[in-house]
Amino acid sequence: MAIVKVWIDEGCIVCGVCGDECPDVFLITDTTCFIRATVREDDTDSENREEKSPLKVEVRGSFEDGIRTAASGCPVEVIKFE
Repeated sequence: MAIVKVWIDEGCIVCGVCGDECPDVFLITDTTCFIRATVREDDTDSENREEKSPLKVEVRGSFEDGIRTAASGCPVEVIKFE
């Protein structure tokens, strides 16, 4: 089943793993990681923690492996998805 939503919980240490593993989804900033507007239905750059905006239908299957790899490599386990 495809990942429908992805977000960053509190506690991101800006290690860069997510951006390395799946740069089309994750945008590293100076203080946290955003889910890129280009892949979200609400077209907003943010952690998506509060909004929980779904991924655009046309990209849901495309980035599933990268999102899972990024989440498994996150040292503070803040990448969440459903």
